[in-house]
Amino acid sequence: MKFAETIQNIPNAFRPGPLKIEELGQFYYDKTMSVRTGDAYISPIEDIYEACKVPSEQNTFLLLGHKGCGKSTELNDMASRLAKEGYEIHMVQCGADLDLNNPLYADLLILMGEALVTIADRTGCRLDTDTIETVENFWQEEAEEIGTLTDGSSVELESGVSSESPEILSGLLHLFAGIKSDLRYSEENRTCYRNRIAKRSSEWIFAMEKIADAITETLDGRQPILIFEDLDKLNPQDAWDVFYRHAATLAGVSFPVIYTFPISLSYRPDFAALEGYFTWKTLPMIKQENSDGTPCEAGYETIRKIIFMRASSALFEEEAVTLLIQKTGGSLRDLFMVLNAGAQRANRRRSERVEQEDVQKALEQLKTSLTRRIERRHYPFLAEIYRGNRERIEDQKMLLEMLQANTVLEYNGKRWHNVHPLVADFLKEQDLIGHD
Repeated sequence: MKFAETIQNIPNAFRPGPLKIEELGQFYYDKTMSVRTGDAYISPIEDIYEACKVPSEQNTFLLLGHKGCGKSTELNDMASRLAKEGYEIHMVQCGADLDLNNPLYADLLILMGEALVTIADRTGCRLDTDTIETVENFWQEEAEEIGTLTDGSSVELESGVSSESPEILSGLLHLFAGIKSDLRYSEENRTCYRNRIAKRSSEWIFAMEKIADAITETLDGRQPILIFEDLDKLNPQDAWDVFYRHAATLAGVSFPVIYTFPISLSYRPDFAALEGYFTWKTLPMIKQENSDGTPCEAGYETIRKIIFMRASSALFEEEAVTLLIQKTGGSLRDLFMVLNAGAQRANRRRSERVEQEDVQKALEQLKTSLTRRIERRHYPFLAEIYRGNRERIEDQKMLLEMLQANTVLEYNGKRWHNVHPLVADFLKEQDLIGHD
């Protein structure tokens, strides 16, 4: 990723996805929390950061937030800070390692074990023979039966290999590589592994905790920390089935684990049942409007700084930047999408900067995408929010639908809502709400 000095460089500077750890120093703006939460001293990320450094009986976290609000970048920054303090963090990319259309809690426990073995290998941790045999025996029978290696041959782990031998961890990682492949691509083999976890989950958790304890000893008391990315992209009902039905198991480990989680599920009445198992935090959007409808100047300035940390201000007409921020509602994902589409149009016009007409055309494309997600039955609900009912919303089921569709956005501490600015424009065009 490079700082954009020309129109052609903009797509690289504003690519979809979070900033990588090595990019944070140059491109990360670290002062968004006050405008997200309404208080410079309140930060859900800082809460998790501090808790991860203190061993506790409740070490598992759910991080909620809208798609595109910046969760992954904030988690990467947190991981970078922890790493500088000597902690070992493993980011589990569930979107790459799992079939997110067919998730099960057992899959997360398998990836958890693989992450711990990876950390042990990376840190030169010496696992005792009992721990190695526990892990080996847990999977050996299954692996031999279905042949977990990609070439179809069965896995053979040498029992009793000394913990001094680095080959044993390499063998375990090879085993997990095959299991991960099956989790994503082989329905039959995936079922076998899931059944093994379902029948013996307590045994597997015990094995993982022995690995984690050995890592903690190697790191002079610092526990390994696992972060599960992309789980907020799960179908909400799938996510609920995974976490609600198996909360005690997923939260029953002794080392810190952070799961991203769909924000819409926090509106379910039974969400409170998860609070006994997980510590949950919400990363709010960067608001560009206050709850009373007045512009949020701090929000505008924050998003401007995010833009100009990645690209030269000379590449944008000032009115184009204002329009871009105003109409994307604080969603960084939408902001980047529109910015890239506008830059593409400007480049085709052979212009040296993105102008207001480029942004307007790109916004029309996003508006079309958003309004395809709503039906006539949603119009009165959306209009009521727009007219001012932004905190006390009775129809929780419809609110959940609209949050999932990103047509309603949620903002800071007071937990108030607003209609996405482009959806509001659509409602005005249909004469369903008054024009400002």
